[in-house]
Amino acid sequence: MPGIDRRVIQNFEWPALGLGIAIALMGVANLVSAAHDQGGVIPASALRQLAWLGAGLITLMIVLIPDYRSLERVTPALYSVGVLALIAVLFFAPIINGSQRWLVFGPASLQPSEMMKLVIVLVFARILHRRPPNSEMGLFDLLGPGLLVAAPVALVLRQPDLGTAMIIAIIAGTYVLLGRVRLQLLMWLTAIAIAGGTVAWTFYLHDYQKERVFTFLDPERDPLGTAYHAIQSQIAVGSGGLFGKGFTRGSQSQLDFLPEQQTDFVFSVLGEEWGFVGATVVLVFYLALMMRGLMIARASKDLYGAYIALGVTSIFFWSGAINVGMVVGVLPVVGVPLPFFSRGGSSLVTCLGGIGLLMNVSMRRYVF
Repeated sequence: MPGIDRRVIQNFEWPALGLGIAIALMGVANLVSAAHDQGGVIPASALRQLAWLGAGLITLMIVLIPDYRSLERVTPALYSVGVLALIAVLFFAPIINGSQRWLVFGPASLQPSEMMKLVIVLVFARILHRRPPNSEMGLFDLLGPGLLVAAPVALVLRQPDLGTAMIIAIIAGTYVLLGRVRLQLLMWLTAIAIAGGTVAWTFYLHDYQKERVFTFLDPERDPLGTAYHAIQSQIAVGSGGLFGKGFTRGSQSQLDFLPEQQTDFVFSVLGEEWGFVGATVVLVFYLALMMRGLMIARASKDLYGAYIALGVTSIFFWSGAINVGMVVGVLPVVGVPLPFFSRGGSSLVTCLGGIGLLMNVSMRRYVF
């Protein structure tokens, strides 16, 4: 391939690509089982997910071709476009189920808040890379990054989408820990976070979002209302036992007891139909992908690549941990999709774009 160093091709990153595609295909199979039995016909939701998988692979290749170090120069422009897209959502996106999250382009729709996760990774990787090595971060060093993450978080909360806003904030917080922040400052930041959470609870969170927290603390508060999702999810996972009920044989999903079974609670379908063993196998694939991300970060020949790999890995870790914790009842229901698995084109394209960044860093570790 002209214009691409031969060493890049020779060191093609197969493990991350293979793991990402494998998890995505298992997610498509799970979506087939989450739909009602259609007599052997693949449901439309799974076909759409396959189409988005193709779009995600194209995105992966687009991200993979340029040297990742060139992304540092265009990051401010990417951030500006991302924020403008979030603003456009508030003015032009249709209201669906009480939320404004998707910009519609004919038959396709785009959720800019999902794409913003990768943009925040590039923003904070750029910030940390440009700091002197081993230097500690003070309060004034955090003001600029804090404002950069506060803008998209506030815009996403307005949609409202608490789960995605929380993931964006947590990704930024992960970078703060990487930035050698003094313990005293961390204590101050914790206090500020508590104060910010109080403000968000009072002025930003909707009543149904507050009810989710109350329901998590007391599931019997409203078992047929706000607690219904969490209770049915735990029933589905628990009823799967060791080996599960079998493909398309989950009673909770097939009989419509389990809400949002193709999106936020897709892991419940997996647990019911494939049991503890099947769920563990899928989680091992996730663990392998995250371990590969950490290995890529460690092998990177510059800090910028390492910061990108760590940021992408943090997206997979935090989103997966929060979704699974929500499904099994150890965390409140906040609406975070399971990476690669939940139905949703923007989420899948973002995940595969993240795989593309990991591959980019890995394949160019010898090209300096």
